[in-house]
Amino acid sequence: MGIAIFAPKMNEGTDWFPLFIVHLLITFSMIDKKKVNDLVAEWLDGKEYFLVDLSVDSQNKITVEIDHKDGVWIEDCCELSKFIEEHFDREVEDFELEVGSAGIGQPFKVIQQYINSVGYDVEVLTAEGKKLEGYLKEADENGFVVVVEEKQKIEGKKRPQIVEVEKPFTYADVKWVKNIIDFK
Repeated sequence: MGIAIFAPKMNEGTDWFPLFIVHLLITFSMIDKKKVNDLVAEWLDGKEYFLVDLSVDSQNKITVEIDHKDGVWIEDCCELSKFIEEHFDREVEDFELEVGSAGIGQPFKVIQQYINSVGYDVEVLTAEGKKLEGYLKEADENGFVVVVEEKQKIEGKKRPQIVEVEKPFTYADVKWVKNIIDFK
């Protein structure tokens, strides 16, 4: 930290007081996102958790989102937070740290979230802006399949019938996909 003090020169014969301006130059180290990512990967190693999102902004706010197929426990978020914090020196690096779970009902961010949601109801917003609801039948690194109900004209029937239709998607085909939360 540096301190600079500036004062204007007083003119002779004036009855005003000099103005003092204190300018603090505070410097701090920017947090390296790769270092945080490596720390998170080290903590995750051997656990069933996976990283959903990690960001470090220009104000050194670190945000880490993790997930688990059975949900995230607060104790594990605290453990990861302590693990990350132990590897930084607060005297050198000033930062804010937030560790949490991927939000329930929020759009999926990583493929593992799709895989963990196979068999559950999802809402899909296609790249064209069309919303669909159905259950997630399968998912892998190439894409996913959602089974939706549609009315279709069936040969020999007077009225359209509701049938299940598989809709395959690549990840580029959709704006977002998220679980449908049902409180029944």
